[in-house]
Amino acid sequence: MRYRLSAPSAIKATIQLPASKSISNRALIINALAESNCIPDNLSDCDDTRVMIKALTQDEETIDIMAAGTAMRFLTAYLSVTPGERIITGTTRMQQRPIQILVNALRELGAEINYINNEGFPPLRIKGTELKGNEITLKGNVSSQYISALLMIAPALKNGIVLHLSGEIISRPYINLTLQLMQDFGAKAAWTSSDSISVAPQPYTSIPFTVESDWSAASYWYQIAALSPKTEIELLGLFRNSYQGDSRGAEVFSRLGITTEFTTKGVKLKKTGKAPKRLEEDFIDIPDLAQTFVVTCALMNIPFRFTGLQSLKIKETDRIAALRNELKKLGYLIEEENDSVLMWNGERCKPEETPVIATYEDHRMAMAFAPAIICHPTMQIADPQVVTKSYPGYWKDLKQAGFQIINED
Repeated sequence: MRYRLSAPSAIKATIQLPASKSISNRALIINALAESNCIPDNLSDCDDTRVMIKALTQDEETIDIMAAGTAMRFLTAYLSVTPGERIITGTTRMQQRPIQILVNALRELGAEINYINNEGFPPLRIKGTELKGNEITLKGNVSSQYISALLMIAPALKNGIVLHLSGEIISRPYINLTLQLMQDFGAKAAWTSSDSISVAPQPYTSIPFTVESDWSAASYWYQIAALSPKTEIELLGLFRNSYQGDSRGAEVFSRLGITTEFTTKGVKLKKTGKAPKRLEEDFIDIPDLAQTFVVTCALMNIPFRFTGLQSLKIKETDRIAALRNELKKLGYLIEEENDSVLMWNGERCKPEETPVIATYEDHRMAMAFAPAIICHPTMQIADPQVVTKSYPGYWKDLKQAGFQIINED
């Protein structure tokens, strides 16, 4: 399947953004550990959250989380403390994504986990047991989802957890998001120093909980505002004092000429027309916004140097390679450095006449490149259905905003 898009000359839209996947999936795990009879309100209607709900509500021996990396990490920890024996598996790509760091940490706490095929990778066979808790050390530059998975089960452990993070700590906002949600549900969990977290062995409390809209999804509308000559966009359900680290995207976009006005309903985006000659940014705490800003800056002809991207190679795809490959089709030669830096000094090549953007089973590739149609009207998007992973209504919302979408398949 391929989508051919065309953009309107001016965009005026009010968009009800999807609920936050990051908050939804954490709230579901914590809610399940609280043994609550009520489900959080306004859960994300995306693949990752749907497979999480299915795994937590259906009593099946084999759990297939498909391409949901968050679900794989969080459920691996959750199943380790939940009675019963389960197999957890996923897509071919998911079975190539490493999980050994999390499994080793859980085993150190007493978990019974075995690899079914390849050492260090899913699928896993997990037998739930009582974990005693312990002091444990992880490198701070591992995926924050490993850290969050361990933290969320900690209140259920006999002795809780004292978690030490060594070296550089990446994605700290996601760790803080997890701690904030744990505290909302009654856990005693907090940083005790700049690199240590303590979680007491105190069970969660069941509470009513409503999920806020997704700042990651909002980034694509900021991108549209930045690339469009005329825009009037309102995004509903965003909070000024958000738990989500990706809310920092609004501040970065302000440097690209898009300001944020908070209202009682959400935010309104305003275009100032100002833009920097060059943008340098550390994405260590907002890696999921990297694709949005790489594409936006290239299309705005703004040279950039983005650091802190080391987690991109183990996402749904190798996002560093994917960005370089697909932007080259549009005529932009992006360079990389040390598997953690992407930069562009304005170097161009001849673009393809009808570029078809590959999405690599990665929802963020589709959503970050779709707004490029504003600048590259012959472009097409391959396998557009991948957006269901986090933003199922993305294409519908684009149509509402005046974009035309034709299925070429």
